[in-house]
Amino acid sequence: MERLESIIEEIHQIFEENTRARDEALKQARMLTRYCANTIRAVHRDECELAQEHLAKAQKLVDALKINLIDHPDIYFAGYTQDALKEFAEASITYALINDHPLPTPAELELVHSTYLKGLAEVPGELRRKCLDILRHGHSIEAERLLGHMDEIYAVLVTMDYPDAITGGLRRLTDIVRGVTERTRGDLTLSLRQERLEKRLLAFEQKTGQAERA
Repeated sequence: MERLESIIEEIHQIFEENTRARDEALKQARMLTRYCANTIRAVHRDECELAQEHLAKAQKLVDALKINLIDHPDIYFAGYTQDALKEFAEASITYALINDHPLPTPAELELVHSTYLKGLAEVPGELRRKCLDILRHGHSIEAERLLGHMDEIYAVLVTMDYPDAITGGLRRLTDIVRGVTERTRGDLTLSLRQERLEKRLLAFEQKTGQAERA
């Protein structure tokens, strides 16, 4: 038992270091989540430059987390850290797809595959929101483009038929994507039908007016 004091002191030092790393990671994760939310908000407001600024700040935090936690993989792969990184994947992919940019890869975002896929699964919800905004102004062609992305995302997610322990619970998110995509398809179909009807009514009114003047 003579060595117990030195053993306990060493354990104290390790725990102190782990606690400092955890506290810093929690702070960075909260900031990362905030920047990602601000990115998506700016995207929906068509504030492209502001979205880029928030996304750049988010990228710096992602880099910092990876460097700071290189000796603490248990903290890096903890739920709160990966949840924040998932938000980064969602913000990055949402920004790219809505602005018709190339889809970023997991390697480019420096994310593990399961976190990337969970972020990807969140994107259709944001695309649906953008579609509804577009449809209010009658821009159905752009809405069709985004619906196409939603279909593609669902099509690849359903191929990930692996245990939840591997994918991190992706199956539940995939089911949500299917519902979001189908509701958006229904909204788009209804909007297109209404648009065609309005055009026909306008053409009929113009034709009737011309006949009356004749």
